Amino acid sequence: MTEIGDLFENPEDSVINIVPGMVLLKRFTSAAALVDQIQAVCEQAPTRNMQTRRGFSMSVAMTNCGQLGWVSDRKGYRYSPKNPETNQPWPAMPNVFSELAHSAAAKAGFENFEPDACLINCYKTGAQMGAHQDRNEKDFSQPIVSASVGVDARFFVRNESNTGKSMSFTLQDGDVVVFGAQARHCFHGVRPLKPGNHPIFGSARWNLTFRRAS
Repeated sequence: MTEIGDLFENPEDSVINIVPGMVLLKRFTSAAALVDQIQAVCEQAPTRNMQTRRGFSMSVAMTNCGQLGWVSDRKGYRYSPKNPETNQPWPAMPNVFSELAHSAAAKAGFENFEPDACLINCYKTGAQMGAHQDRNEKDFSQPIVSASVGVDARFFVRNESNTGKSMSFTLQDGDVVVFGAQARHCFHGVRPLKPGNHPIFGSARWNLTFRRAS
């Protein structure tokens, strides 16, 4: 496993190239900037631990906002315009969210990114996301923007065949990962969340993942 850390003298305000097409923007946002909007979305569409297609419960609790939301159950993985729990449309994406996604994508070299879906993931201690590709979007020319707030997490990335050594690095509060071009095909995931304490989110890590799904 390759570790990323001392690539720059001052990594706190660096734009770090991870692999071709994947960029880490250090401290690009903050928990304080997003907490009110996260809470507002979750009041309208509470997080839940969705089922995998094999019937297992995911360790990460999830909800969505925007025109489309990502859902998972025994029928498989897909985007839906409605929350299957309520049969109501997902909450509208807050302007703060869409502006964050647009500006982060532009900073990473992907202009004119306008997301129509935001997956909101809540990690508690021990929760993890196994190696996977994001393959349910229709246009792979569009990047994915992933913002982290709360407790630190270990993110890893592998090649598109999910073989060989993984590359791993810590995502801190406010870090944003943008991946597009050939990096859209890379397998990636999050190691089990270690215990921690964040002044706003306590022991949780929140991840906002912006996509152009349609």
